[in-house]
Formats: sequence, C-alpha cells, structure tokens
Amino acid sequence: MTEPVDVLWTGENAPGYAHPGDAGADLVSTEAFVLAPGERRLVGTGLSIALPDGHAAFVVPRSGLAAKHGITIVNAPGTVDAGYRGEIKVALLNTDATEPYAVQAGDRIAQMIVMPVTQAVFTRVDALPDSVRGQGGFGSSGYGVTNEQEGTKR
Repeated sequence: MTEPVDVLWTGENAPGYAHPGDAGADLVSTEAFVLAPGERRLVGTGLSIALPDGHAAFVVPRSGLAAKHGITIVNAPGTVDAGYRGEIKVALLNTDATEPYAVQAGDRIAQMIVMPVTQAVFTRVDALPDSVRGQGGFGSSGYGVTNEQEGTKR
C-alpha cells in the first residue's frame, strides 16, 4: 500500500526507500560534524512533510549504524504528528565509549516509517478487566527475567 505525502526538502536527495518493499525511508543529514563518544546532537534533515490525517511518521535508528558504530536515536522512535510542518530533526547519540563518528552532509542517519494511527477514547473505570499478563512490570514477559513482584524467574 502506498500513501501520498507532500514533502519539502532543502538537501540534494529526496527522501526515499533503498529497496522495493522497505518499511523505512532514509533520512539524511544536512550538515557535517563529528559525534564524540557519549555525545548527542540534534541533526537537521532538511525535510518537512504534510502527512494525511490519521497517519504519523516514526523516526527510527538505522540498524547498520547502530551495530557497526553504536549510533542510535535518543528518543527512538521519534514521532512526527500529522499536523507538524517543521523540519524533521534527528536526536543522534554515539553510544561508543571510545570512538567518535564522523557524519557528512548527505549521509543516511535514520529511517522514517509512515503508518496509519488511531486515536483512543479514554474512559475512566473503577477497575480493569483481568488479563493473562496482569500487572507484571517492565520485562516481566521475557525469559530469564526476574519478576520482582512474584519473586520468580520466567
């Protein structure tokens, strides 16, 4: 399924997909810089979009940058709402403890996934219905994770 999205961009390369069927469109840096170990930086992409109502874009890390260089996104996924018309920027973070990472203008730094979204109607109730998971906390559905509430390993 394809969805038309109006775009403005100041860089040389239009946003696009590297391969047919890819979920994420590449976002590129509009500036050259060096990201020191442990440093984070808000990086411009030169891209502004007009999403259709009922859609959002999610900015996510590139797996190759993360695996090879420890470059990720601080607030991943970054959410771009349908009503936002400003430049999409990426909050990059270098998680490598020793190696700086150089970025050139035009380098692919993130991916953007456009998806339909639903707005919820929140209804106050006195109690929630039971579920299989119940009130198990963060990580409680993983294997080998201690559930502090139950004092057991799963």
